[in-house]
Amino acid sequence: MSLNLANPVWVPVKALLCRTIRRRRIFTATAITSLADQGEKDESELLVVVGGGAAGVYGAIRAKTLSPDLRVLVIEKGSFLSKVKISGGGRCNVTNGHCNDTINLAGHYPRGHKELKGSFFYTHGPADTMSWFSEHGVPLKTEDDGRVFPVSDNSLSVVDCLLNEANIRGVRLERGKSVLAASIKPDGKFLVKVGKQSADTSESIEATYLLIATGSSQKGHSLATKFGHSIVDPVPSLFTFKINDPLLTELAGISFSKVQAKLKLDNPCPDLSNLVQIGPMLVTHWGLSGPVILRLSAWGARYLFSSKYKGHLIVDFIPDINIETAKSVLKEHKLQFSKHKVSNSYPPQFGLVNRFWRYILDREGSSKDTLWASLSNNSLSSISDLLKHCTFQVTGKGQYKDEFVTAGGVPLSEVSLKTMESKLVPNLFFAGEVLNVDGVTGGFNFQNAWSGGYIAGTNIGELASSSRISSKERKVTIGL
Repeated sequence: MSLNLANPVWVPVKALLCRTIRRRRIFTATAITSLADQGEKDESELLVVVGGGAAGVYGAIRAKTLSPDLRVLVIEKGSFLSKVKISGGGRCNVTNGHCNDTINLAGHYPRGHKELKGSFFYTHGPADTMSWFSEHGVPLKTEDDGRVFPVSDNSLSVVDCLLNEANIRGVRLERGKSVLAASIKPDGKFLVKVGKQSADTSESIEATYLLIATGSSQKGHSLATKFGHSIVDPVPSLFTFKINDPLLTELAGISFSKVQAKLKLDNPCPDLSNLVQIGPMLVTHWGLSGPVILRLSAWGARYLFSSKYKGHLIVDFIPDINIETAKSVLKEHKLQFSKHKVSNSYPPQFGLVNRFWRYILDREGSSKDTLWASLSNNSLSSISDLLKHCTFQVTGKGQYKDEFVTAGGVPLSEVSLKTMESKLVPNLFFAGEVLNVDGVTGGFNFQNAWSGGYIAGTNIGELASSSRISSKERKVTIGL
């Protein structure tokens, strides 16, 4: 199990299965020389990356690209890039192509919208991410809503690209192990204890740089606190709403291209502006989902948590039509189709499907066999009110399978966003969801990972290169 074996350590086949667009390359096994046996071990600095997700692997590649002599070790307990693989329904929503303005882009992060307006995305934004993957053999496409996917519609294109590049650069990927502990030595280097939770044996590695990119894992938070950092308590973000309405769940599968949804909670919220969202919505077997609901869940994550995920959702199903116009449309329809049943005829201007129209009639209390001529003005007003202000009782949170996002982590105030280096401990870096940053759905959470990993990797690589040059200059001086 030890990382310091005299014999090579063999990486599992699946960890280095790499495909490219032009041809398939399979690395059946790669021998990795023990760290202790690498040449110039006392002079070649080591970066240990904790976490083999998007931010960790991207950062490792960037650091190794800038400083080829830097030894880079990525430690991952599970599978590398597992979240990348399952995201976007297996397609991988790489980033968002409609937000190249950094101010606009930052506005898509409920936690981080103020802090990320600076250099963070300017240093490495969506356009840079798209260029990187395109240049490394992954053609991308931007869909109408801004989401960016590989042309292959297969997340393995992204996964294999990253693993292939890591292999080419000489990044060491260590799977099935965890960082059990980490501390600072008197000389400022890190002593990293690596092993398996279930095993009695472990090994300590001395690292010059440490990059924590563990996502929302409690292990990353625990490591951060060991170095004096605080943690904003994590709570779920990006989830669907459970709705207590048997009639609604019978409409599962119906979607709305544009609604306005407002979330009202029993607990007072200091900022209500973002608890109103406009966008597509979907009816599910347990309640409501779709981009508008996911955005509400992200912006209201902490408020919803404190209210035990209970509240009221007020939906405007015809946001582009005001209530007076809606009443007029209904009255005109009544005159034109007076002999038709209300359940079979309704104004096309509302853009509704028949099943949902009948649901509105049920909510209003009108019989499906009622003729339009028999509808009173009060009924027409009630129907208009329901279309503009339909209230649903939120009873809990559902699960959003495509993204697992958490609000919380290391406060951004404790990290320099220009370098991703800790303000408390030199040469300690953070990137990705381990920080108190989370975005709405649409590729924004991966962009946070790419940007943070790139910035951290850039600064680590530059520090290592500078250190290498200084070491060589000292050798020359001593030789003279």
